[in-house]
Amino acid sequence: MRTTTIAVIHGPNLRLLGRREVHVYGDTTLAQIDERLAASAAELDVSVETFQSNHEGAILDHIEGLAERVQGILINPGALTHTSIALRDALAGVALPVVEVHLSNTAARERFRRHSYVAGVAVGVVAGFGARSYLLGLRALVDHLRDPG
Repeated sequence: MRTTTIAVIHGPNLRLLGRREVHVYGDTTLAQIDERLAASAAELDVSVETFQSNHEGAILDHIEGLAERVQGILINPGALTHTSIALRDALAGVALPVVEVHLSNTAARERFRRHSYVAGVAVGVVAGFGARSYLLGLRALVDHLRDPG
């Protein structure tokens, strides 16, 4: 039986977690999030592969290469959430289940953060739980893959 692999994509500025606007995003670093995801993935009997870039084109290229080797995508698109139709189209194009995650509750923030181009092609969105948003999103995606009904 093939191992289920989840691609985790971190968008722009997420390498700054732990020191960037701690009052909004918390003090957990991206490395700590990745460690927690790996531990949670092991408990769920799946694997994760992580990728971060500040460059939209690099993220799009990465997504295009995922279709043949992963079964789902967990993505925090950062600011690209609100600006990138190209990101939305890339995610739709690979036809994999996607869960969008955000550390902060984007619906309760500035007006421009309330619209997501990604949400329309995602099976779900988890936001507002800090670093736990990633873990909740991973669990939801794995549950969806196991029982898409």
